[in-house]
Amino acid sequence: MNQLRLTILFCTTALFLLPAAHAGKSRTIQEGKASWYCVRCNGGTHTSSGETLRDYAMTAAHKTLPMGTKVRVTNKNNGRSVVVRINDRGPYIKRRIIDVTKGAAQKLGFLNRGVTSVMVEVLN
Repeated sequence: MNQLRLTILFCTTALFLLPAAHAGKSRTIQEGKASWYCVRCNGGTHTSSGETLRDYAMTAAHKTLPMGTKVRVTNKNNGRSVVVRINDRGPYIKRRIIDVTKGAAQKLGFLNRGVTSVMVEVLN
């Protein structure tokens, strides 16, 4: 009977501690420059994934992240952030790490500037 109680106590404790152990896992974070793009400046209406490019969709282009990956992009100059889904490849300009759509740039507050410093955090 004592063995059973110890087993139940151990399992119950483990259930409470497991989520805490995983909560501290770090996610992939990149810092660099972001720019924005749209249908008119893209030279076409389709992304590398084959989807139709929509200016106000919350999507982005990244050189290496798998298609469909969701990332949080945070503008380091004003603290605004958006979650976008990777559905295209790019940017193809040195020191830029992500191209977001015009709509995402508007929410991030850098539509008029064109380029800003960002932090990109992989969510899945």
